[in-house]
Amino acid sequence: MTHNTRSKKMTGGLEKAPHRSLLYALGLTRDEISRPLIGVVNSANEIVPGHIHLDRIAEAVKAGVRLAGAVPIEFPAIAVCDGLAMNHEGMRFSLPSRELIADSIEIMATAHPFDALVFIPNCDKSVPGMLMAMLRMNVPSVLISGGPMLAGKKAKNTSSDNRADLISVFEGVGRVKQGSMSEEALEDLTESACPGCGSCAGMFTANSMNCLSEAIGLALPGNGTTPASSAARIRLAKRAGMQVVELLKQNICPRDIANVDALKNAVTVDMALGCSTNTVLHLPAIFAEAGLELPLTIFDEQSKKTPVLCKLSPAGEHHIQDLHEAGGIPAVISELNKAGLINGSVLTVTGKTLAENLKSENAGIVDNDVIRNIETAYSKEGGIAILYGTLAPQGAVVKQSAVAPEMMKREVVAKVFDSEEDAVKAILGNKIKAGDGIVIRYEGPKGGPGMREMLTPTSAIMGMGLGADVALITDGRFSGGSRGAAIGHVSPEAAEGGIIAKVQDGDKILIDIPNRKLDLLVSEAELAKRTAKAPQKTLRSNFLKRYAAQVSSASTGARFVVK
Repeated sequence: MTHNTRSKKMTGGLEKAPHRSLLYALGLTRDEISRPLIGVVNSANEIVPGHIHLDRIAEAVKAGVRLAGAVPIEFPAIAVCDGLAMNHEGMRFSLPSRELIADSIEIMATAHPFDALVFIPNCDKSVPGMLMAMLRMNVPSVLISGGPMLAGKKAKNTSSDNRADLISVFEGVGRVKQGSMSEEALEDLTESACPGCGSCAGMFTANSMNCLSEAIGLALPGNGTTPASSAARIRLAKRAGMQVVELLKQNICPRDIANVDALKNAVTVDMALGCSTNTVLHLPAIFAEAGLELPLTIFDEQSKKTPVLCKLSPAGEHHIQDLHEAGGIPAVISELNKAGLINGSVLTVTGKTLAENLKSENAGIVDNDVIRNIETAYSKEGGIAILYGTLAPQGAVVKQSAVAPEMMKREVVAKVFDSEEDAVKAILGNKIKAGDGIVIRYEGPKGGPGMREMLTPTSAIMGMGLGADVALITDGRFSGGSRGAAIGHVSPEAAEGGIIAKVQDGDKILIDIPNRKLDLLVSEAELAKRTAKAPQKTLRSNFLKRYAAQVSSASTGARFVVK
């Protein structure tokens, strides 16, 4: 087999005899060294539930590579569990890990020039980090995730329609504080909500990005929804291993796939599914690696013409396994395609166009309760909205598909906090009342640093029964599991002199999601009198110091900018 010109940099010719000696030390044979060498990037570890089983996925990928006549060589990548990192210092490292993942893969795949790559992520930042590396390296590649976790149960011995997930537990904390749930009942829920391996069961960040990888065309059909614990996931991994060798033969590279039309397709599917607001950070960073700009305006442009077809947890009661059984991402794309909202001519990692994939998959909706038709969509506009105004001149992001109707247009009274921890104490201490707008600042990419996810305060608001009456506005970000009037990514952030740094307790803020407005109702003259005083933070981490110095605004994807 040929098509191994890249690996010849370390295997071919007289002067590379020392290199071959080191490869023989691995146990490789002469025949194997002459074949294409396929790098298999595995983010398996024993602390993240979504990654605990990835060694099995990697073995299946390697089996597929061997079946296709090439030689797989595995190397590792890190992965942070956002759930375990939530609401403590560890969350400052989650978003920055995306950059480390991309950089470390670039290092490994350049120092050891593989002919092609298979990427195995699953949770949170590992997916966008690997997609960034894929487009940066631009060698034939396939992404195959570990797949979603099955939903759990709300209590022991309950029926299958009484399902729960990690967000049920987060919100249970607020219910205990409110008095509507006992601690014993919460512990029963805690034990049963996450039943096994996989990325948490709702349309949270990990599953959002795994589904969008499929929509972009950089992962095989089924990648986003095939359950982690299923034999079908193992077979899909074998197919991924086989397919990357085929892509190598055809010299199809990621940037042949991830073009402007694929970008628009991804944002359209994002809107129809009601994905995590974190996609607004990740998609610009991913496509920037291919030299493509993804301004915030494209999210609003696609949102205004894309209906919401699914209400998946946290926005509704359905989970990823339901989406899979209803036809998966191909069914969603097929329905959008019928309305002329998808460009089916784009190339995908199958080697076929998206339209050809839909035909070969016989894509269509199986269950209209889970995936609605265009005519019966939940709403005419997509799941995410970009707000602008005096409080967010460069934009803010809200998952409008998960906002209560009462909060779509509302004037709220500011309660200001300079850290997530202080806000959580106030919420659980019954110091927040209906009509309040919780403002959490100095939690942006630079100010955090690290732009922590705030699932704890949003879940506490819901658990305390305030979801239809209280907003949370921050220059930080939210988990894909957050619901309610959770408005994040306020830009410019407080640490960069944004207006959010001058908000005071008692100020009125206008939230008008239908008209895309977020206005601080304070006169310019009054704002001119105010000064902002940033809280003193002691950073022990040299990495976070470097991150704060290099990271861009959330409005451009919070990515590293080389000065």
